[in-house]
Amino acid sequence: MSVSPCPKRQSIEQVEEGVDLAPKFNEHGLIPVITTDFSSGEVLMHAYMNAEALTQTITLGEAVYWSRSRRCLWHKGATSGLVQRVREIRIDDDQDCIWLRVDVQGGASCHVGYRSCFYRAVPFGDQAGQPLEFTEMEKAFDPQEVYGDAPNPTQL
Repeated sequence: MSVSPCPKRQSIEQVEEGVDLAPKFNEHGLIPVITTDFSSGEVLMHAYMNAEALTQTITLGEAVYWSRSRRCLWHKGATSGLVQRVREIRIDDDQDCIWLRVDVQGGASCHVGYRSCFYRAVPFGDQAGQPLEFTEMEKAFDPQEVYGDAPNPTQL
């Protein structure tokens, strides 16, 4: 699939107040994406898109990201069946961050098996220095059953 060109960023007015989609990709050709559940607003994950992933997401109506660890397009759910069906795409004021609002097929978005990739809370204030606190106690699926011995996509 070829990437449809976005208009060139020409002015602050065009980017901040205009109707052109003119995303600002970083020096690696990526733009950060925050993905939330459409109904609940729960943050599910953070990822990146390149221009092709953004174009495919817009065209397919399903989330497609750029995997930095595998260095390839990543159609969310292609392996696991946990497809993210896009209900709304938003872009921030200076068009350097995408917000996807999705319905998750299968109920989970995290490759570790939890519903959200944000399944631990960081203690702060008087609790600073304490261990991370799990906010989800049960996994939505068993990663071993879904992915088998596939390499973990997490970069260490």
